[in-house]
Amino acid sequence: MFDDVAPKYDVVNDVLSMGQTRRWRKVVVEAVGVSGGQRVLDLAAGTGTSSEPYADAGINVIACDFSLGMLKVGKRRRPDIDFIAGDATRLPFADNTFDASTISFGLRNVNEPKKALAEMLRVTKPGGRLVIAEFSQPVVPLWRTMYTEYLMRALPAIAVKVSSNPDAYVYLAESIRAWPDQDHLAAWLQEAGWESVTYRNLSGGIVAVHRAQKPAGPEAGHAAGATALAAHAGPVAKLRRNITRPGR
Repeated sequence: MFDDVAPKYDVVNDVLSMGQTRRWRKVVVEAVGVSGGQRVLDLAAGTGTSSEPYADAGINVIACDFSLGMLKVGKRRRPDIDFIAGDATRLPFADNTFDASTISFGLRNVNEPKKALAEMLRVTKPGGRLVIAEFSQPVVPLWRTMYTEYLMRALPAIAVKVSSNPDAYVYLAESIRAWPDQDHLAAWLQEAGWESVTYRNLSGGIVAVHRAQKPAGPEAGHAAGATALAAHAGPVAKLRRNITRPGR
């Protein structure tokens, strides 16, 4: 499916988001906050649009995705970026490799997203950062209703006109509607072993940017992630106490 939409993927996203994707991605880059000499894993990077700001700033970024079609399109456009095929639940990188890991609008496409969170913990250095941008739940009821109507009615109709594979965008709408809300994703992060979990709502909650940090001890993060994932640590309600929400 993703191979089929690769050639027009970025253009279609701009149209369907009414130009908001660029603003959302800028917020992500600022949240990652890396500097020269550091390494960034950009997971579910697709054609590399999300990786370009790091490369342009001279930061060593790895664009990783499971879709070879997406990676080929990205490599043709940006041969200077390292594109690597990989499964988010079994990343082809050693422990403690990256200063920061990030994934934008791709976590909900992973069959086992909790495993992906644990894998990103494994490959991130102690004290390193994680930033996730993902579609979420609008916080105002009226806005939520309007957005749901757009997803299920207008978005597929627009996709028919601008996309080479409209069915992929029917899936997009359905996957967004089924995705957990902001607090549930934050709880998943804590279950995986990440700490200092926060999130920021964008566009009224259409998108949420979650931030977290790997514990600073050399083994603590990997051990905590593996233990919590295996044990399916406590219910969401208990974990919400430790989640901070700095802004809407």
